[in-house]
Amino acid sequence: MQIVIIGAGVIGLATAWRAAAGGAAVTLVDPAPASGASSVAAGMLTPVGELTYGEEPLLRLGLASRDRYGAFVAELEELTGLETGYRTDGIIEVASDSDDLRYLDDLRRFQESLGIPVEALTGRECRRLEPMLAPGVRGGLLAPEDGSVDPRRLTPALLAACERLGVRLVRRRAARVVAESGAAAGVGLDDGTVIHADRVLLAAGPWSGDLEGLPPGTVPPVRPVKGQVLRLRTRTPFIRRSTRGLVKGSSVYLVPRADGEVVVGATQEELGFDTRVTAGGLWELLRDARELLPGITELEFAEVTAGLRPGSPDNAPVMGPTAMPGLYVGTGHFRNGILLTPVSADILSAMLLDGPVPEVAGPFTPGRFSAGVTA
Repeated sequence: MQIVIIGAGVIGLATAWRAAAGGAAVTLVDPAPASGASSVAAGMLTPVGELTYGEEPLLRLGLASRDRYGAFVAELEELTGLETGYRTDGIIEVASDSDDLRYLDDLRRFQESLGIPVEALTGRECRRLEPMLAPGVRGGLLAPEDGSVDPRRLTPALLAACERLGVRLVRRRAARVVAESGAAAGVGLDDGTVIHADRVLLAAGPWSGDLEGLPPGTVPPVRPVKGQVLRLRTRTPFIRRSTRGLVKGSSVYLVPRADGEVVVGATQEELGFDTRVTAGGLWELLRDARELLPGITELEFAEVTAGLRPGSPDNAPVMGPTAMPGLYVGTGHFRNGILLTPVSADILSAMLLDGPVPEVAGPFTPGRFSAGVTA
């Protein structure tokens, strides 16, 4: 089977790897593979931390993906010889004041009602786990089964895995979907070249619906949501594990790397395709991080970047066949793209290869947005 995947971010790369391992001849089309939001993300693997009330199906998808990560990265690292920065040392979430603590306490009860292991912590217990936390931290939660991965290591490893399995990489921009008898039959590139295929997967984030040749309503709308992320460096350990915090209702997180990098994120801005780094975004991140960890201002500044998360109308992934035969979508992962990579690759490659699709995929097909799109 010939498969073309448009978009070589983390979802496109992982799906290409899995589809090639399943015997398909895969072509990846992307002018700048392993970049975009995948290179900006901090890489927390925390379905508990990202949980929102009423999003139980997304929680189950996140848990299924997190539980796949160990085997996923072990296979990837063995195949490529490249490290991914995968860590399983838990994630702590802390509250800066009483209102934030009440929110975390409500969240803990909700998580426990769903059978998710989470441990309530006093302020003193939080500081015992992370001594650099401010004395005013009121308490928090520990999600012991969560962790992190380094997307800047993960994406090159996935690219190398694709190359090992013979995936063809075309560094051009896809311009249109080629149709024959109303079905997707390939992709036209910006230089006029046509790549023929049995099936086409759109995995280009917020650009997934921009191609010519798509019938109206075929691809659910996916909007760009800007996120600015700050990177600092330290020669001595600053925090031991990924730390999320609530500061007067505003969320901030810090993710440590083994090489001394500390990632601080992230803003959430509905500004279209604007990727400018702003003084306001930088100030917001440092303000909230300093409230929780006053020593943050002593760390060395390394980088600040901005990426565009793909947000669907309900902020959940869109994965599956569209109303156009042969055309599939894999986008809309919003804040959870890195977390959901293993399960999304399993789901999308199974769909493309007509294999058994994991049950957790059911709520995330394009059909939930339009009666004219198949589920």
